[in-house]
Amino acid sequence: MSQFMVEITLPKVMTEDFAAKIPAQRQKVNEMMEQGQLMSYALSGDRSRLWCVVKADSEFEVMTLVSEFPLIEYMDATISELMFNNVVALRLPLFSLN
Repeated sequence: MSQFMVEITLPKVMTEDFAAKIPAQRQKVNEMMEQGQLMSYALSGDRSRLWCVVKADSEFEVMTLVSEFPLIEYMDATISELMFNNVVALRLPLFSLN
């Protein structure tokens, strides 16, 4: 299984329909993250771009997953397969029963 960077351009003007779909978008993103399909999801400060890392077997599978986004009709996506994706892991202390 590979990882892919999806760079998404969003519209410059947010319509009422777009804004109404944001809660459903967040819910879908959370579901995909819990299922391990989506590794990260980030929005630029000016809200013009999204970046997400998707775990999938092919670019076609990535497009299939991204097409489930409620905001897909407002998105222009570019997909790139990643050679690697370094992530800082949260290190928790070991639990002791003593």
